[in-house]
Amino acid sequence: MVTIKEIAKAVGVSSATVSRVLNYDPALSISAAKRQAVIETAEALNYATPRNRARQSEALQQDGAQNGAGHSTSHQAGQLGHGEPGLLQRLAIVHFLEPSDEVADPYYVGVRLGIENRCRELKSDIVKVFHSDSMPDAALLADVSGVIVIGKHSDNEIAWLDKHCRHVVFADFVPPSDRFDCVHSDLVAATHKVLDTLDDLAYERIAFIGSYEHLNGETQRFGERRCKAYIDWQKARGTFDADLLVLGESCDSGQNLRLETGYELARQLLSRRPLPDIIVTANDNMAIGTYRAAREADLSIPDDVAIVSFNDIPVAQFLTPPLSTVKIHGEHIGETAVNLLLERLGGRAYAKMVTIPTETIWRGSCRTPEAL
Repeated sequence: MVTIKEIAKAVGVSSATVSRVLNYDPALSISAAKRQAVIETAEALNYATPRNRARQSEALQQDGAQNGAGHSTSHQAGQLGHGEPGLLQRLAIVHFLEPSDEVADPYYVGVRLGIENRCRELKSDIVKVFHSDSMPDAALLADVSGVIVIGKHSDNEIAWLDKHCRHVVFADFVPPSDRFDCVHSDLVAATHKVLDTLDDLAYERIAFIGSYEHLNGETQRFGERRCKAYIDWQKARGTFDADLLVLGESCDSGQNLRLETGYELARQLLSRRPLPDIIVTANDNMAIGTYRAAREADLSIPDDVAIVSFNDIPVAQFLTPPLSTVKIHGEHIGETAVNLLLERLGGRAYAKMVTIPTETIWRGSCRTPEAL
């Protein structure tokens, strides 16, 4: 397990600063670049094995905090781990979030770092294109071997990417067409699995904090995968209670699952009686907001209300109590996306979908299966 001290040493800041960044302390005065460096280093070191942490930290310090459409790294094409030498000279990362939204959700930082780490091994150049209100400049994709698309994109955006690049791979999103390669984790199965375990642990009033789904200009109130899985699971048992479900309504995908949204929704939920036994939040950011709302309401975690979440971002292990959360391997999703692109460049003619398994990390925010 990575420590705050290790992160602080790698970035060159104090342990207190790292703690405040990871806990999203609104009173902290710190530059955007330094904040990003802390989050990226925490994610990279959390992912790396101990013997690789020094190498990861060095690479991050050399690359620095780099954002914005059209940025490319300085690496040149070299020997590849998959396929023929020089196949992947340059790729584009097209992100569904804006840079500020990505920093606010370290899970997606992890997906991007997985792509970048694999490209570093391959000595491949990268162009980064973050979300904006208009389509990217097609010239950015003119000389790339392929595109890796992070997160959900509309049908129009997918069609545009398909038109301007021959090889498109989706990371953390399953597009409607089965012509494209994609890599993801099955959040429906993961949600059902964690709910089954909570049921085994004798939690009865299980609440959910999440968001609406916004895609293709439409809003689906219960369309987000974890939310839908929760509702289906509860209804199958005849235990669905609308008072135990609270959802963020923002039309901006980058805002829906933020700490601030989790805090406001948790305040609503915790004002109702009887209290839920446990709250499942759609991601760890929302869980952090739920911790704050519980503390303000003078509620003890897990004695008065327990919490479990998704993603296992670095701060999850440092919360008090440490957060139980479903680990989604964002870095592996990113690495696998690059390997899928290499396979396509190497001649694979059929589409492939890869599912990366999740695992639940049980910590002190709820009862654990070991107690059964």
